[in-house]
Amino acid sequence: MSSTDFLENLLDGSEFQWKALGDIGTFTRGSGIQKSDFTESGAGCIHYGQIHTHYGTWATKTKSFINREFSVRLRKAHTGDIVIATTSEDDGAVAKAVAWLGVDDVAVSTDAYIYRHTINSKYMSYFFQTELFQSQKKPHITGTKVRRISGDSLAKIQIPIPCPENPKKSLEIQAEIVRILDAFAELTAELTARKKQYKHYRDQLLSFEEGNVEWKALSEIGEFIRGKRFTKADYVEDGISVIHYGEIYTRYGVFATYAHSQVRDDMAESLRYAEPGDVVITDVGETVEDVGKAVAWLGDGKVAIHDHCYAFRHAMNPKFVSYCMQTASFIAEKAKYVARTKVNTLLINGFSKIAIPVPYPDDREKSLAEQARIVAILDRFDALTHSISDGLPREIELRQKQYEHYRDLLLSFPKPKELAA
Repeated sequence: MSSTDFLENLLDGSEFQWKALGDIGTFTRGSGIQKSDFTESGAGCIHYGQIHTHYGTWATKTKSFINREFSVRLRKAHTGDIVIATTSEDDGAVAKAVAWLGVDDVAVSTDAYIYRHTINSKYMSYFFQTELFQSQKKPHITGTKVRRISGDSLAKIQIPIPCPENPKKSLEIQAEIVRILDAFAELTAELTARKKQYKHYRDQLLSFEEGNVEWKALSEIGEFIRGKRFTKADYVEDGISVIHYGEIYTRYGVFATYAHSQVRDDMAESLRYAEPGDVVITDVGETVEDVGKAVAWLGDGKVAIHDHCYAFRHAMNPKFVSYCMQTASFIAEKAKYVARTKVNTLLINGFSKIAIPVPYPDDREKSLAEQARIVAILDRFDALTHSISDGLPREIELRQKQYEHYRDLLLSFPKPKELAA
């Protein structure tokens, strides 16, 4: 169904009108709240920075509190107001909005606006996420390192109002649009929560709080072998299988049985290889979590690895080792051995000191059997969370795209001439 047909059915013959935000509401700048003002309890407050990181489309509870006596003299958002962050280093995050639906008024910091209006709050907040809103705000963003938008500029942005001459019917149509979008948003949130739940089970299973287990440093159970340099210019359609460090972030999961790239056969002597059973790790990354990302190589033969990779050669179950390297506790330890320069780099001498659990350390056969048992459980989780065709990331991606499609479809009223240009 086209957006025009969909909206015609929804409007059922009603008219709509584009109105400037300044014509249907008012913008009030928040008050001075520093993070140092936060307390354990007290009056709720929204700091502008938290709008980027802690809030979604709407909220009924705040993440932070301030002293009640201090809050008395601050500007506050009422139930139904939109709280808008006005600054960010990224243009896309400028004017990120959250609808405040809590019972109590909430104090708002400077670098945020309180927008008080007369339409459905979630309808308004959803509109702030659309491509149409993004395209309207771009000409008004100023600043260099810190990008910002003013209340006067926000007031000029236009929003479609269905059935403006009949407020009751207008709110009913807005509510129906919100109901549909809420359903998509809730499904995406549920899928994301399930993914987090699976990660929790993985970490819990590998915590070994009880049982016959010894935590051993990686240097005690294996050795690290650095790869040799090759470039994407060396790639060919058919040649020597290779793993480029950049692909480990984007194309590989916990394990791999085949390589996504090949290089020229005449490079064979200049390369260094991971053997089947090795765990290949990166030594650089854009984030600390990316550095040291691991993939167990389970292919039939050896695979060449880039010089920003190490092959960890050991005698344990390779998938067990790779799963251990995905846990939150391992990532926290790994962070201690990352050199935070222009490019985050793994300090391998420190990394080799990180310990992983070895079940039944004095009985190799029993140890490998226990590792295999745990791997079988985690493989089922991995199939749900990382499978390209059937898993949750794919499902979440599809649902997110579907949600964004319908959000823009439901709010894609025909544009006035000045916006269509």
